[in-house]
Amino acid sequence: MQSLVFEPVLPLWTISALAVATVVVLALAVWRGLTGWWLRALAALVLIVALSGPSLREEDRAPVSNIVLLVIDDSASNRIDARSDQVADAVAELTADLDGMETVELRERRVTNAGDDGTELLAGLADLAAEVPGDRIAGAILVTDGQVHDAGALETFPAPVHVLLTGAQGDWDRRVVIETAPAFAIVDETVSLVLKVEDTGAAPAAGVSVPLLISLDGTEPLRFDVPLNRSVTLPVTLTRGGVNVLQISTPVAAGELTDRNNAAVVSINGVRDRLRVLLVSGEPYPGERTWRNLLKSDRAVDLVHFTILRPPNKQDFVPVFELSLIAFPTQELFMEKVDEFDLIIFDRYQRRGILPNRYFENITRYVRDGGALLIATGTDFAGAESLYRTPLREVLPVEPTAIVVEEGYRPRISPIGERHPVTAGLVDHAPHPVESDGSPGWGRWFRIIDMEASADSETVMTGPDDRPLLVLDRQGQGRIAVLASDHAWLWSRGFEGGGPQLELLRRLAHWLMQEPELEEEVLRGTGAGGEISVRRRTLEDSVPPVVATSPSGNSVELNLVETAPGQWDGVIEDAENGAWQLENGDRSAVAVVGPSAPREFASVISTGELLQPLVSATGAGVRRIAEGVPDLRVVREGRVAEGRGWLGLVDREAYQLLDVRQVALAPGWLMLLLAAGLAFAAWRVEGR
Repeated sequence: MQSLVFEPVLPLWTISALAVATVVVLALAVWRGLTGWWLRALAALVLIVALSGPSLREEDRAPVSNIVLLVIDDSASNRIDARSDQVADAVAELTADLDGMETVELRERRVTNAGDDGTELLAGLADLAAEVPGDRIAGAILVTDGQVHDAGALETFPAPVHVLLTGAQGDWDRRVVIETAPAFAIVDETVSLVLKVEDTGAAPAAGVSVPLLISLDGTEPLRFDVPLNRSVTLPVTLTRGGVNVLQISTPVAAGELTDRNNAAVVSINGVRDRLRVLLVSGEPYPGERTWRNLLKSDRAVDLVHFTILRPPNKQDFVPVFELSLIAFPTQELFMEKVDEFDLIIFDRYQRRGILPNRYFENITRYVRDGGALLIATGTDFAGAESLYRTPLREVLPVEPTAIVVEEGYRPRISPIGERHPVTAGLVDHAPHPVESDGSPGWGRWFRIIDMEASADSETVMTGPDDRPLLVLDRQGQGRIAVLASDHAWLWSRGFEGGGPQLELLRRLAHWLMQEPELEEEVLRGTGAGGEISVRRRTLEDSVPPVVATSPSGNSVELNLVETAPGQWDGVIEDAENGAWQLENGDRSAVAVVGPSAPREFASVISTGELLQPLVSATGAGVRRIAEGVPDLRVVREGRVAEGRGWLGLVDREAYQLLDVRQVALAPGWLMLLLAAGLAFAAWRVEGR
C-alpha cells in the first residue's frame, strides 16, 4: 500500500509564515500589474513543497483475523431449570459457526459469582477485551440470563455487544423480601419485621394470601397468612439474649423457577433491658459486701438489697417511729412482684419468722416458671432454721447432713466442673500456678456445710473429701444453685493470694439468669470468610458428628474435635452462601454464610433490560436462545449489526505491518533548481 507523507525540514510555524509572506508579495505583484507574478507563485510553491519534505511511503501488510469475544454466564442463577442445557447448546452452535469463518478468531471466558457481589459479567468482558488489541475486536456475545450486577461497568464498546438470553418468556418465581429488620431487640419485648412475599415474571393467577413460616433458632415455626405482593408487618418476640436467628420462608409453589429465594434469614442480637436482682442477707458478715460489689459493678443489673438487722424476736422496746430502719416489704417482694426479678439470692438467710411458708411456696413456683435462685449457705443451713426446712426443699438439689466442717481446704473443680461453663477454665484465673500436688493456685477456705447432692444435679466444685461445694440444677424452666460455704469473701480480701471470686460469682449469676454464652448444652455455627465454624459445648464425654445441610439441600457430616474440656470444634470449608441447618443429637442451630439471601437469587427472571443500554449503544441485538440461536454474519464497519434471525460481527480490516519503504518525491537540488528556473523566467518576462 502506498501513501504520501510529509517530513518538514523546518518547523511548521516557519513554513506557515513563509507561505503567508509569499501570498502577501504575490498580492502586491498582482496589484502592481507585474506580468510574471504567476511564475513567481510557482517558484514559491516549489520552495514551500520542498521545505515540507514530501515522500512516497510504501507498506507491506498482512491481514489478520477479527476477534470475537464469547462471555458465558456461569453463575448460579444461570444454572437453574434448563438454563445449563441452553447455554451448552448455544455455545456449541456459536463455536461451530465461528469455526467456519476463516477471518474470525474466538476468545472465550466463563464468569461465575464466587463472591457476594453477584454476577459481574461486564467486568469479565472488559478483562477479556483488555487481553487483545482493540482494533481487532469484531464483536462480543454474552450468553446469560441477563441478571448481572455490574450493568453500569461499560458505557460503550468498540464493537457490537450481542446478548443471547437463557430462560423462557413465561418463567416466574416467588421470593421472600425482607424490607426492614432491627439489628438489636430487647428480650421479651415485641419487635416488628417488615417483609413481603413477591411474585416476579409471568406468575399465574394466585390466591389473595400465601403461608409464611417464621422459626426462631430452629424451633417449631409459627405460621402466618400474608397477602401476596404486599408489604406486611409481623411481630416477633425474642426469648433470650445473644444472637437470635430467624428463618422466614414460604412453601415452594408449583412451577416457580427455584426455591433458593423462598427463604430468608435475619440475625437479631437480643439484649436484656435491665437484669433485676433481689439480694436478701440474713445478717451482716464480711462476705455480704462481696455479693453487693459484684452486682453493683454490673451496669446492666438493678439490685434490690435487704439485710435483716432487726428480726421479730429482737425486742428492745424502742419505739418504731424512732428507728431509722426500713421495714422489710415481704408481701410486695415475695408475693406481688417476685416475677419481676431475674434472680433471687439468699445469702446466709435462716428462718426467723419473717417469711411465712406461703412466700417460699411462691418462690418455688417462681423457680419452676423460669426464675433463678441462688443460696449461699452459712452454718444455719445445717440446723433447724435451715431453708431446707421450708417448701423450697422441693426445688433444692441438696440435703444438709447437719455437719459443719471447719478446716482449711482449697476449693477444687470437679471433673464435670471442668466442662461446665460456670467453672471451666477458672483455674486459669487463679493468682498463682497450680500447686505441685495438683491443688489450684488460690487461697484456702475454712468452712463447708456438708450436704448430699441429688443424682440429677451437677456438682461443679468440691471441698475436703470431695464434699459438694457448688451444686447447680434445673427445676422446670428455672435454675437453682447452692454454694455450701460462706467463705468466698476470703478470696476478695486476698487471703493467701486470693482467688477468682468475682469471675466465679459473675459466671454463676449470669448462668442462673440463662445468659446464652454460659449454656452448658449448646450448638452454634458462625459463618465468615466462606467457612462455617461449628462449636458444640456439652457435659458429655463425646459427641456424634454434626449433620450440616446446605441451602441447596446437600448434607455433610462434620466430625468435631475436643479443643478444651466440654468444648468441641470443627470447620466446614468452602461453604455455600446462604443458611445452613446444623444438627447434633437433640441440638440444632442455623449458620449463615455470606448474605442470607444471596444477591444472585434476589431476582432470577431472565431479562435483557439491564444490558439493553450497552446493546443499543453498540448497535447490537438481544435474542432468546429458546427461539433459536441466530446466525452470525460479518458486516462492514458502520453497517447495521443485527437483523431477523442473524447477528453481525464487524470486519475491522486489521492487518500486520511487515515492511515499510519511504522514497522522497524529488531530490532537494532538483527542487531548488526548478524554483530558481521559475524565478529566472519570471524576471525575463517582467524585463520585456
